[in-house]
Amino acid sequence: MTAGNPLCEEVVAARLPSVAHLAAARVERRPLVVAQLGQSLDGRIATPTGHSHYINGPAAIAALHALRAHVDAVVVGAGTASSDDPQLTVRRCPGENPARVLIDRRRRCGAGLQMLAADGVRRIVFGTGLCDDPPGVEIVEAAPSGEALAPGAIIAALAERGMTRILVEGGAATVSGFLAAGVLDRLCILVGPIIVGSGPVGLDLPAIDTLDAAHRPTVETVALPGGDVVFDCGFQR
Repeated sequence: MTAGNPLCEEVVAARLPSVAHLAAARVERRPLVVAQLGQSLDGRIATPTGHSHYINGPAAIAALHALRAHVDAVVVGAGTASSDDPQLTVRRCPGENPARVLIDRRRRCGAGLQMLAADGVRRIVFGTGLCDDPPGVEIVEAAPSGEALAPGAIIAALAERGMTRILVEGGAATVSGFLAAGVLDRLCILVGPIIVGSGPVGLDLPAIDTLDAAHRPTVETVALPGGDVVFDCGFQR
């Protein structure tokens, strides 16, 4: 367990709707799945060179840690794991570190990631095992050879392992895939007060012909200290 700070405890955890939903969640017939995405005012997640530290400010980072502190597992794709090498721990809020889940079917990230380090927290990889995987890493083969890993299959596999509150943390392609698959209950878009002007976008979904097919979530907004705004979106599924 880690110590918190006033920014997380007093401002973020008490006011972020998705945190309240996760805190109140009980084991039901299916998990509660929340995703988060940090981006600029113009929808960018990085510059064209990939620089992204930091589009969001300290309060938004504290919001992310508050989400981590209320889930059983945090999920990232190979792109985020490779570019950021995240720890995926709870450092800015009180709470237990969640299980860390990597989606990397081809294991292009290798075994030396911080998130796979043996520190007493459960670690799960959707992909093939490597001979140098740290002790205790669980390998889940969730798709036949050559096929993509379906978000629904990943959620089901985690549910079978007792994880009923799941945070899909990134990156953009992973969050977009889970949203397109219809497996998200909530999506927190953390918008930083910055205009990047070019670079990769946060969400990239299949094209639609008319706005009748657009996603129309219920939305609650939370203004954070420093200018970040959270768009906390709820989906019916």
